[in-house]
Amino acid sequence: QLVESGGGLVQPGGSLRLSCAASGFTSYNRGWFRQAPGKEREGVSCINGGDGTTYYADSVKGRFTISVDNANNTVYLQMNNLKPEDSGVYYCAAPVSVVPTLCGPADYWGQGTQVTVSS
Repeated sequence: QLVESGGGLVQPGGSLRLSCAASGFTSYNRGWFRQAPGKEREGVSCINGGDGTTYYADSVKGRFTISVDNANNTVYLQMNNLKPEDSGVYYCAAPVSVVPTLCGPADYWGQGTQVTVSS
């Protein structure tokens, strides 16, 4: 089970931190995907909590930071300097693989949390 929290409404340039608590998983791979209205779901950032490998979409590099607390099986996404185009439903997931250039498909998904960036 994956349970997200931390979404909300924020002004452009603002920050949010998303959290995802996992239970029942043995894999260390975790990731954040997002889906905007009328668009396909896309990978935002993923991490292998075992070896620290991370992936970031080009659109969020330098603004978003993914981290994991293995002791509590929780993954975080710190989002800074948010832009209106970052708006969408953010889903926590357990991808099958994480490499620096790609976040693999996921078999397990959270219910999603809404992020809205608007003035």
